[in-house]
Amino acid sequence: MMDLIAALGLALAVEGILFAAFPDGMRRAMYEAAHSPSDQMRIVGIISAIIGLGVIWLVRQFS
Repeated sequence: MMDLIAALGLALAVEGILFAAFPDGMRRAMYEAAHSPSDQMRIVGIISAIIGLGVIWLVRQFS
């Protein structure tokens, strides 16, 4: 459970840094995401989840 909370905190920190460093770029990205078809968003979400699980698996294997 502590790993999950730490991961959520890290995700928030990275997102916050991106919004602080590139506010206009993040606004454009959010606009594009809001106007994307649901099927495309679903595919991007699934691919992101698979990549995330792969990263977690690699880190656990080599730590």
